[in-house]
Amino acid sequence: MSFKELNLKNEYRSFEDNMIGDFYIPLLNQSIRYDRAVGFFSSTALIEITRGLSGLIKNNGKIRLIASPKLSNEDIEAIAYGYKTKKEIISTNILNSFEKDFNVFEKKRLNLLAHLISKGLLDIKIALIENNKGIGIFHDKLGIVEDKESNFIAFSGSLNETANAFSHNYEAIDIFRSWTYDKERVDSKVSTFENIWSNTAKNIVTVDFPEVGYEKLQLYKMEEVELDLDEAEAYFLNREIEKLTKLEGPILPESIKIRDYQIKAIESWEINEFRGIFNMATGTGKTITGLAAAAHLAKTLNHKLALVIVCPYQHLVNQWVEDIELFNMKPIIGHSASRQRKWKERFKTAIESYNLEVSDHFCFVTTNATFSSDYVQQHLRTIQRDLLLIVDEAHNFGAGHLNSKLPENPNYRLALSATIHRHNDEEGTDALFNYFGSVCIEYTLEMAIRNDMLTPYYYYPIPVFLNEEELQEYRELTARIGSMVRKDRFGKVSFSDSAKMLLLKRAKIIAGSSEKIEALEKAIMDYKDKSHLLVYCGATTISDPTYEEGKTDVEEKRQIDVVVNLMGNKLDMKISKFTSEEPASEREVLKQSFDKGDQLQALVAIRCLDEGVNIPSIKTAFILASSTNPKEYIQRRGRVLRKFKGKQYAEIYDFITLPVPFTQLNNLTEDEILSLKSLPLREIERMKDFSSVAENSSVADDLISTIQDYYLLNREGGYSNEFDTF
Repeated sequence: MSFKELNLKNEYRSFEDNMIGDFYIPLLNQSIRYDRAVGFFSSTALIEITRGLSGLIKNNGKIRLIASPKLSNEDIEAIAYGYKTKKEIISTNILNSFEKDFNVFEKKRLNLLAHLISKGLLDIKIALIENNKGIGIFHDKLGIVEDKESNFIAFSGSLNETANAFSHNYEAIDIFRSWTYDKERVDSKVSTFENIWSNTAKNIVTVDFPEVGYEKLQLYKMEEVELDLDEAEAYFLNREIEKLTKLEGPILPESIKIRDYQIKAIESWEINEFRGIFNMATGTGKTITGLAAAAHLAKTLNHKLALVIVCPYQHLVNQWVEDIELFNMKPIIGHSASRQRKWKERFKTAIESYNLEVSDHFCFVTTNATFSSDYVQQHLRTIQRDLLLIVDEAHNFGAGHLNSKLPENPNYRLALSATIHRHNDEEGTDALFNYFGSVCIEYTLEMAIRNDMLTPYYYYPIPVFLNEEELQEYRELTARIGSMVRKDRFGKVSFSDSAKMLLLKRAKIIAGSSEKIEALEKAIMDYKDKSHLLVYCGATTISDPTYEEGKTDVEEKRQIDVVVNLMGNKLDMKISKFTSEEPASEREVLKQSFDKGDQLQALVAIRCLDEGVNIPSIKTAFILASSTNPKEYIQRRGRVLRKFKGKQYAEIYDFITLPVPFTQLNNLTEDEILSLKSLPLREIERMKDFSSVAENSSVADDLISTIQDYYLLNREGGYSNEFDTF
């Protein structure tokens, strides 16, 4: 694009136009050279010339600046009588112009200038009037820009070199174009500037910018340079305006009524000096309780509070944003796919504004991964005022790689989880309590169902068995894992990284048992003509350290493809995959169709119940993915039990994986049977948890009794095998 394609007016007035957005930025975006005479030299004149420069810099354009020192009568007399040289006066004048306190954006603009000088993109000269009457001040104000097609635009007028970001001074400029009837005037201005620059203009003396001036500018040079300062400063100014016109920070909206148990949780959190853990069953309002707690704290602090919220995944961030906005906040959304392209700059600017007390609030919501990044960690630790850190699904931060990222400067802390106690990880659980504090509320699934927060449910465990090939591999892995078990002097079992990978491999065998497909076909026949069904696949668990959001492994794809073929082709049901590989927009359309029930009967999903996707219209769930981790199966169950219009109860079919069919156990020795018992023990643990609050607990109780009998689990010493722990 050339200047000819720009839709510029013939004149701009600061009270009528956005001088930066309407004029400087579009003009300099297409420029390769920028000549400017600014009148008096001052540090603010230097700062002013950086307005709209990012486009020119990206074009590798060059800047030439002419200014005149602001000489006093005493300075002129000193030069005239030889008391001081022009060089001394000019140098002193320039150094004095830097004797002021610069705000954060002025320092950034001086840093930008220092970098431009270092790269040879900015050159400065000083001009003075000198004739037989003595020395005077050069006070011409003009600008000339050139594009890549050698078109020129000149502008002149009351260019305000003393303007700063907060100024309300009047600025007016007139525009002239080289390809129109203005050509003669433009050529004259170009010639005038060139003559002054080359020190050939009549009665004007032009000298190089003093070395002390360059040295002074280099003092403001920082390692990093920001180009898009105009946008950042505009955001800063908008926040300043908002501060004057609107109360900032979290405020409980009138449309949301906080329940008694939520009020008690917040009161307990306050008693604990605004630190603690909300351990609340999935679907009981952790998000709203957390935001209500933030609103209460903000009110206590006279609405001077920064808020950082961390969630495991991007789609959870998006869910949080909807609620955050209800609470009177406009969050900065930080992750790799954020719709806010320049969230990093906004985050950095928000912190600087908050530290300078220009702003009394900002809200930043991000993912675990982005929160752990060097960029966020570095800037987060610079926050110097009151800071509340809320971590959703906080149990994840018991893991060492995440726990080490929890900063010390948040003086207020809140952990949200349905399962704060980490499975087989006392050390990680202790780390969470040490950082966040004690549990402020324990709101269980049973309490939520009893108080009509969640839907009652029926639980149907379906036993399936490993085939010969799966059993053989399961036994081999179990033996290898057993050889890697480590016990401390207190008898506590721990595993090496190699053993953990084998445990995950064995978990895939259990979750992907081929007999589950046959059992699913039998179980789902009664629902062939019904809707609001979910089949939950998964050959791995979310505790897999190799897991990446949006990725599925080969085993998961194999199982989900088999299920889709069974239901969609063989049973001719209206189904769809629902995984993190589908775009978020497509998943939203699927959810809407699923809610209606007439166009889509069933979703075949991977991990969605673990990762926080809310589909409250699910009435019947078939869970193929067997997990012995309470964190995982408690979350899956809680999401199936969410309330939905017309949903009086939910049904959960849980496929219980066992090593050997009951009838074949008669052919094994007692030692052989006992060597297989670790798997049924873990499956029984999950069954007991599911059935304990189910409407039909006797169904699971009967199966548990059968398993215990056949696998000799009721015999004396039956629970002492060293393999019980894994």
